[in-house]
Amino acid sequence: MDITVATRSPLLAACSHSTLSRPALSLRSQSIRPRRRNATAVRNALATEQEVEAKVSLVRIGTRGSPLALAQAFETRDKLMATHSELAEEGAIEIVTIKTTGDKILNQPLADIGGKGLFTKEIDEALLEGKIDIAVHSMKDVPTYLPDGTILPCNLPREDVRDAFISLIAKSLAELQPESVVGSASLRRQSQILYRYPNLKVVNFRGNVQTRLRKLEEGKVQATLLALAGLKRLNMTENVTAILSIEEMLPAIAQGAIGIACRSNDDRMANYLRSLNDEETRLAVVCERAFLETLDGSCRTPIAGYAHRDEDGNCFFRGLVASPDGTRVLETSRKGPYALDDMVAMGKDAGKELISKAGPGFFDW
Repeated sequence: MDITVATRSPLLAACSHSTLSRPALSLRSQSIRPRRRNATAVRNALATEQEVEAKVSLVRIGTRGSPLALAQAFETRDKLMATHSELAEEGAIEIVTIKTTGDKILNQPLADIGGKGLFTKEIDEALLEGKIDIAVHSMKDVPTYLPDGTILPCNLPREDVRDAFISLIAKSLAELQPESVVGSASLRRQSQILYRYPNLKVVNFRGNVQTRLRKLEEGKVQATLLALAGLKRLNMTENVTAILSIEEMLPAIAQGAIGIACRSNDDRMANYLRSLNDEETRLAVVCERAFLETLDGSCRTPIAGYAHRDEDGNCFFRGLVASPDGTRVLETSRKGPYALDDMVAMGKDAGKELISKAGPGFFDW
């Protein structure tokens, strides 16, 4: 596991517990020598030291090291600082970058690497080992199960869930010439592109946002699709050629949502995170993840889903499962109260319907 401290305050280095403890011992030893320092001075010094120590309430934020992941970690840090005055103290929050399996293997499609939690496993391990206090994830990377000993009590307000089309030669997917190459590491995007535009080619396209844009400029592909949420968080929306509607490209489960986890026995961190939670986002994500869990899709299964509050205040959910080549796309929708139990039930019921429609062998890719 590669762990790097990305941001460490000078105050933290100067005021670690070990550094604070040494002056305390020295002062106590001097308290028995009234000729050098009287008891009142010693008590005042100790009180000052304890006050400083109480103010430095360290929270170590674990994150991947990509520019987008760091932007999400800094967003979390800023919200914590704005909400809790003790965390606004210099040195109270530290950001620790951790390289995950998904970051280390860039020359293979995600589907070929296999398994779940490609971008979360090492961060979860660091959390359980006490190397970090909270873990910031893109919710679409989080498996439907959480490791024992962890909870996820917080989703930050959701960003725009739509996908962005980016090209130097066309204004939309429809304008691309036959046999044009679209780069994407997402089977969800691949299947929906090929379903509507079977004359296009989709190739594996890994790397962070900056890497993909560079490859596009180098002409390795004629177009690519990226999550609009990520481009907004990176202040890179000037690269967007067009924004795809939900009807044209249904988003990934929990796209645009940030989730923050902590250890299940860490009440202090759990309270910090609950204070940042956006309940509307959390319920939408729960609905979508109930759909995904019911389908039990693998990394080789294109699955999409989106739940949101409609104009009547109800939850409207759309779900999709497809074959990777886009020859079969199955869709469904649900509408009901915007409440936890109802939304979980909608997600599960929608998943069961698509399993029934798909028939035997559909998920065996």
